[in-house]
Amino acid sequence: MITASTIREIAESHLEGTPGFIVDVHVSEGNHIKVLLDHDVSTSIEDCMALHRHIESSLDRDVEDFSLDVSSPGLDQPLKMHRQYVKNIGRSVQVKPVEGPKVEGELIRVDDDALTLKIREKRRIEGRKAKEWVEEEVVWPFTQIASTKVVISFK
Repeated sequence: MITASTIREIAESHLEGTPGFIVDVHVSEGNHIKVLLDHDVSTSIEDCMALHRHIESSLDRDVEDFSLDVSSPGLDQPLKMHRQYVKNIGRSVQVKPVEGPKVEGELIRVDDDALTLKIREKRRIEGRKAKEWVEEEVVWPFTQIASTKVVISFK
């Protein structure tokens, strides 16, 4: 059986020195291989096709038959790697903490062990009748985050 580590090694050797990186590799029964490829700027279909060709040419169908799918992570997929967080600085994200409600804000900084969101919400200010917009920066350690997704906006 083909292993995920073998596929990861083949893919990473092809991507070495490029802005592309592997997010995930999954090999299921029957050698159904699924590779998620991301890019520091934007992932093109050409990037996926080139990696597909490289992996396919590195494996021998006469030894083991397989199916191969190389794609980019969908917009609805949570961020998995530190490099994906860095790529999305400046974008609006939704953080689902391990405990508590979801929080939405602009991703403004990513460190090795935490991310910083700029959150904007209406709050009642003491001594005033109407709520006002308040901005604050909140630091979330990665250990306290269950998942993070990019918020899709059509504005």
